[in-house]
Amino acid sequence: MLRRFSGAIVRRVIDRSEARVPEHAHDWPLLSIFVLGRYLNETELGETLIAGPSAIFYQAGAAHRNAIGPVGFEQIEIEFDAAWLGRELMPAAPVSRWLGGHTGAEARNLARVCASETDERSLRAVLRRFVQVANSQSEREAPSWVHTIHRRLHNDTTLGVTALAREVGRHPSWFGTAYRKATAEGPIETAARFRVERAARALRETNQSCASIAHEAGFCDQSHMNRTFRRLLGRAPSEVRDDRTGFREIISRP
Repeated sequence: MLRRFSGAIVRRVIDRSEARVPEHAHDWPLLSIFVLGRYLNETELGETLIAGPSAIFYQAGAAHRNAIGPVGFEQIEIEFDAAWLGRELMPAAPVSRWLGGHTGAEARNLARVCASETDERSLRAVLRRFVQVANSQSEREAPSWVHTIHRRLHNDTTLGVTALAREVGRHPSWFGTAYRKATAEGPIETAARFRVERAARALRETNQSCASIAHEAGFCDQSHMNRTFRRLLGRAPSEVRDDRTGFREIISRP
């Protein structure tokens, strides 16, 4: 748990790779904010792969379940009393999903605020702003070429903007802008996140040395990994390794 306030609870939730989170619901409305990894989210809206900057809102009692991907999953959850936030701001649907785009970028900012030493008044103000922005946006599917780029970066995180733009037959300047608009992060940021995801899984689920993990995840060296973790997560690899004692308890395996 990161914070507990009079009308809200903020948690960092971490799931093992390939885990299954059985169907469950919450007593208060809940906002789930993507941090790292990937999972298949199943709700009354159907199944959706969550694998980048995004947020999902669940009304109190809205059932959902998750199938975690091969690098695990990390999220920030904000569970709150509707009256604490303001009932007039609450989304009408039982479940709302915002993937990438402007709302994805706002979700990244909200996750950073939640991880900082923020007070209740500041958190409520930032959360109210996020919900207001999100309510004006709708879920949308990323262009097919974005999935092509993700596959290429998964295979080779050293690819630069020019090479990636060539993959989809576009000019680099168009590609960089369009990619960020669709995903809420730049292609180089995505590559760095993929390296962090691989390293985070190994830190949490193996006893490999940090130097070995840095090499296998694609970092230049351990110092490069440390700097990237600090920049993307605000935490050191040693702190992420400690997460092995705090995996979500409701996980079950087939």
